Amino acid sequence: MKKHGLWTIKRTEQRYADAFIEFHVDEVIKPDGSEGEFAVARMLPGVSTLALDADGFVYLGREFRYAIGRESLETASGAVDEGEAEADAARRELKEELGIEADELIDLGLVDAVTSQVYSPARLFLARGLRFRESEQEGTEEIEVVRVKLEAAVEMVMRAEITHAVSCTLILKAQEYLRREASL
Repeated sequence: MKKHGLWTIKRTEQRYADAFIEFHVDEVIKPDGSEGEFAVARMLPGVSTLALDADGFVYLGREFRYAIGRESLETASGAVDEGEAEADAARRELKEELGIEADELIDLGLVDAVTSQVYSPARLFLARGLRFRESEQEGTEEIEVVRVKLEAAVEMVMRAEITHAVSCTLILKAQEYLRREASL
């Protein structure tokens, strides 16, 4: 038995695992003392990077997302490989997906996209000092690069045209970071 906050985990059974996600069911004693099960999906830790050029444009990727069955407009995002530093993963994903390298990477903190039954932490970065190269998309990726002003991206978040939670958080945090930076 293992304490987990106010819960006690009696036993854990892994029901599925692949390179990116594992799914397990815990036999638990709930905070009220009753017994039951609690299912949790654990994803690899991830990164998400918003590329911002000197003219105030940001670079997003539009791609079909299998789980939601439609295209999604997102910041460059992906998993952190085992043993890889988060900043290195951010740079790798930015280059792979959008063909962008950055001189400056600003850490804007951690976000947990879904907290009830999914463990999926993501570190957020703002990239500046951009250089453009060929993208190195994986075989499962067909990403269209979309260039918009940061203010337009914020409006797209507010109108629910951008719905990827991590991207929404990153765009809004970047806007606030830049506002504070300008006021110094």
